[in-house]
Amino acid sequence: MFLDVILILDSTVRLATPLLLTALAGLYAERSGVFDIGLEGKLLAAAFAAAATAAVTGSPWLGAVMGMVVAIVFALIHGAACITFRGNQIVSGVAINFLAAGLTVLLGQAWFQQGGRTPPLMGEGRFETITFPFAETLRDVPVIGPIYSELLSGHYLLVYVAFLAAPFSWWVLYRTRFGLRLRAVGENPAAVDTAGISVAGLRYMAMVCAGILCGLAGSYLAIAQSAGFVKDMSAGKGFIALAALIFSKWRPVQVMATCLLFGFLDAAAIRLQGKELPLIGEAPVQLIQALPYILTVVLLAGFIGKAIPPKAGGTPYVKER
Repeated sequence: MFLDVILILDSTVRLATPLLLTALAGLYAERSGVFDIGLEGKLLAAAFAAAATAAVTGSPWLGAVMGMVVAIVFALIHGAACITFRGNQIVSGVAINFLAAGLTVLLGQAWFQQGGRTPPLMGEGRFETITFPFAETLRDVPVIGPIYSELLSGHYLLVYVAFLAAPFSWWVLYRTRFGLRLRAVGENPAAVDTAGISVAGLRYMAMVCAGILCGLAGSYLAIAQSAGFVKDMSAGKGFIALAALIFSKWRPVQVMATCLLFGFLDAAAIRLQGKELPLIGEAPVQLIQALPYILTVVLLAGFIGKAIPPKAGGTPYVKER
């Protein structure tokens, strides 16, 4: 029983990783006042770029770098539409999502002729798990062994990066000058402008941060958790990350906790398929798979209290003359 719990928690950590990185990406963008519904598109584009580069070069490191570069490009396109040209941020985000969904399949088919997929990554073409020292030795030790060898050890590098990124983001946002200015520009851009700080510059920096994190999330999906890119492999994770961001009220540590909750539901759904449940019998596969999305709707229906976004969020800044 204890080992089953550890295995579910182990899956929780793995499944929460892309959600956490993507939600933190949205956190930087929205704290600066740019509402980013295009997280799904950046995640998908980064996954394709990472897998395609790794397939051609045989290097997951180059794949991850290219994933970040492509995600930053998409983030800057969104930034240009919203910050420089003062377009509608929702429309721009939706356009990013459609562009990524279509472009990844089109380029995948044109380059690899495998129905929009990239070639499967073998061996050193994808990231390998990291095993902690003495993990095998301690595996059979009661309680401590499974926690150390299964739950803490044996994850991909990007898993550890993701869970370090949450406290690091808290430190950046609440303990650095950049974070103070970023939060200020999301609340009162006119005051920031009056202080002689570039509102557009800060928002573009936030979009670059969002692109880096989305790039890491997409790379994790394509060249760590999976062995290549398949059509629509993000499967709505960008939208679930956005829901987690709203549920956590735009706070980094709470974002991590919320993503772990969604990851736990995903992990439980996998483990419960085919199991007998009290009063229900065998768990319906469709119901189990829908649990994370049902929770998303429930949480966003107002069960979390009032979630107040940054005051300048979604509104282009127009400098007063």
